[in-house]
Amino acid sequence: MTGRRLATASIGVVLSLFLILSSAWAIQCAPYARAVSGFNLYGAAWTWWRSADGQYARGHQPEPGAALVFKPSRRMPAGHVAIVTAVVDARVIMVEHANWSRIRGRKGGVERNVAVVDESPANDWSEVRVWYRPVNGYGSKVYPVYGFIYP
Repeated sequence: MTGRRLATASIGVVLSLFLILSSAWAIQCAPYARAVSGFNLYGAAWTWWRSADGQYARGHQPEPGAALVFKPSRRMPAGHVAIVTAVVDARVIMVEHANWSRIRGRKGGVERNVAVVDESPANDWSEVRVWYRPVNGYGSKVYPVYGFIYP
């Protein structure tokens, strides 16, 4: 078998294994965000903000490729992290993330092209609402966020 065929076969085996295993395992937001973004940050999602200090620039304006870091709360003790894929306008961005909505009755799935709206009075992205697939609209909960980590 040539190197190219071996590489193609190996990719096929890995992809097949991923598809089989992904149906049994939930994908958490932080490992997913790390995998799609290349950020070298570990731990619970909310710890990314502090861990990024001195390693990555941080701020309060969205940019494609940035990580949006949610603060921990009673309902989300680990916080949450999503990767910005597009800036629609001053108050709306699109993200991709994992383990937010229930998909086919289960948490742990990946969602792409999810709208997030800035609900903060000062337009500083300190509070957001996230599109929630089960209700086909923005959820009723407003989530506090730290801000954005830039690649």
